[in-house]
Amino acid sequence: MKRVVLSLGAVAVLTAVFVPSAIARESAAPQTVAACKYPAEILNLANWKVTLPTGSSGKPTEIKQPQLRTYAKDPHFVPAADCAGVRFRAPVNGVTTSGSKYPRSELREMTKNGSDNAKWSTTSGTHTMIIQEAITRLPKTKPHVVAGQIHGGDDDVTVFRLEGTKLYVTDGDNAKHKLVTSSYQLGTRFEAKFVASGGKIKVYYNGALQTTLSKKVSSAYFKAGAYTQANCGNSSPCSKDNYGEVVIYGLKVTHT
Repeated sequence: MKRVVLSLGAVAVLTAVFVPSAIARESAAPQTVAACKYPAEILNLANWKVTLPTGSSGKPTEIKQPQLRTYAKDPHFVPAADCAGVRFRAPVNGVTTSGSKYPRSELREMTKNGSDNAKWSTTSGTHTMIIQEAITRLPKTKPHVVAGQIHGGDDDVTVFRLEGTKLYVTDGDNAKHKLVTSSYQLGTRFEAKFVASGGKIKVYYNGALQTTLSKKVSSAYFKAGAYTQANCGNSSPCSKDNYGEVVIYGLKVTHT
C-alpha cells in the first residue's frame, strides 16, 4: 500500500476549500438595507409643509417644498421602521409656535406644489381629508394628543383628540363634543375623515359618520400629525422622552 504524504501547504489549501472561514460566512450573510429614508417616499407631501418641535422659542422648525422632498428629522419626523407609515413625535419640552402653548410635529396644508398656504371656504366646493393613522404614544400626567384637524383663522375648527383611552371629535372649544370610543388602544389603526361642504362639516371614523357641524369658515385648511396637548407645566417629566406620537399610513386631500 502506498502512503500519501501531504505537505503543510497542501493541507492549508484543502482546509480553505472544504472548511468555510468566518470571513466567508459573514460575507454571505444577508445585509439589511433601509428601504426608505424620507417621509415623502411614503406620503404624497407635494402640497404640505411640516412644523416640528425644534428651533428657538416661538419659532419652531418649518420645512417647506422643495426641501421637504428629501427631509427627515429623527425622532420627530421619520419613516416608520417598516416603511409603511410616517412617525410624528412631539415631546412636552418641544418648541411651540407663537400662538400655542403645546408642541407639534404636524403637517399643514399648502397649495401650488407647496409654495402657498392653503385657504378654502366651508361654504364653497367640497373639501375632503382622509387619514389612515394610529396614535402610538401619549404624554404622561396629561395624556392628550390631537391627530388630525381642520383649522381656520387663529383656532381649530374640529379635531380628532385622544384623552387616555377616550377618542373624541371636537367642536371648536368643546373638546368632548362627540365620544367616538371610550376604549381606544394605542397603536390601533383607524381612518379619520373630514368632509366640508355647504357650510357643514361631516366627520367620520372608520367610515361611520360621527357628527355634522354647522360651520361657515372662509380661511380653513387641513392639518395632520401629532399635536401634543401637554407641556412642561402640566406633564412630568419635562423631557424629550415624554411625548405624543402618531403614525400616518395614508393621507389624501381632495378639493372639488
